[in-house]
Amino acid sequence: MSFTPKGYTHCESTQVYTCENVPKILLEPHYTKMGVYEQIHVLCGVLKYLGCNSHTQVTDKEVVIKANETAMAHPNYLHRLEPASDDLKFEIRFYSLEERSNTDK
Repeated sequence: MSFTPKGYTHCESTQVYTCENVPKILLEPHYTKMGVYEQIHVLCGVLKYLGCNSHTQVTDKEVVIKANETAMAHPNYLHRLEPASDDLKFEIRFYSLEERSNTDK
């Protein structure tokens, strides 16, 4: 669940978040943009990744991510994050398809 698909490259990263500064939007059900994979990397502590049913927003998948582990949020999949330890530190890396040059098209 933590590998990016072939052809996708790193395009952006967030700052390091803790329990104190994690944005509210990440704690509520939200979607990753279409065509963008979100790799969640836990540096310290424990974080829960909760996948949700897009119609009911009920959690139907739970992944516990521990220190030095990653998990991948797939494009257009409803999910939320939940801190599971006080010492939590994590970042999110975004991956999208490589842009082809005009000569490749």
